[in-house]
Amino acid sequence: MRCLYPFFLFILFLAFPLAAQQVPDTAFHFSITKPRYEKGKGSVIAVDAAHNNFHTLDNRYGPFGALLESDGFRLTSNPEILTARVLDPVRILVISNPLDSSNTVAWKLPTPSAFSNAEIAAVNAWVKNGGRLLLIADHMPFAGAVQALARSFGFEYANCFALDNRRRSLERFFRGNQTLADNEITRGIDTVITFTGSAFKIPQNAIPLLALKNYTLLMPEVAWQFEENTPTIPGEGFYQGAYMAYGKGKIAVTGEAGMFTAQLAGPNRAQMGFNRPEARQNNQFLLNLIHWLDQ
Repeated sequence: MRCLYPFFLFILFLAFPLAAQQVPDTAFHFSITKPRYEKGKGSVIAVDAAHNNFHTLDNRYGPFGALLESDGFRLTSNPEILTARVLDPVRILVISNPLDSSNTVAWKLPTPSAFSNAEIAAVNAWVKNGGRLLLIADHMPFAGAVQALARSFGFEYANCFALDNRRRSLERFFRGNQTLADNEITRGIDTVITFTGSAFKIPQNAIPLLALKNYTLLMPEVAWQFEENTPTIPGEGFYQGAYMAYGKGKIAVTGEAGMFTAQLAGPNRAQMGFNRPEARQNNQFLLNLIHWLDQ
């Protein structure tokens, strides 16, 4: 295999500070000319905050919530363990980058599930009976923390870093190379931008959104620490976005969280998310995804 060690060192020193210093870009604002609902009259979207989540409404997912509130949805933060009682009043549940408490400081293996078996059963039954789930899990260890929950729906996350072999600081999915699928969610969108992230395989009846092409999946022992002997697998057959009906409900799964918010990252406060000029269509991608879940 071609030696990528110098590139790994570059990524280590560039990206680890960004992971540690991401803050919401509170100066970034949205304007929706034709909201889906009147203000405060839309469906309830609950964003998980009970599992040591890296992205929550009161922090890095503030811009995520602001966009959807401007579309008329009612956003709420859920600090409770996921049970049938908690899920009953929710139309759409968003889970972004949860972690088991053992991984909140040390991003190293093993990566336990962020959810108990009882929670996984409750969420699966809720979706099967009509609930809507948006499951988002970034690079290791977040992907590992959702593996058990995702597997209950047939999605198989790799607890990895999905890196574009073209060595860019952001990932572009577009129609020209068929990495951006053409379907009801992507229609009218030419390009979606993500910022590293994880990867997963999809069940047979799932519909792809973002397909990995010319990627390597790296599985280090410790997040952001890449060495010559770091295990790798090719990214062909893996995805960073997909969706499907599940029983009476629906589920959408993605492998990167930053694309759905607006953040400032690192000591230079680099734009990361909606606020990045190249990602100008990401907000519409999120709206289309939420509208499909809400139907």
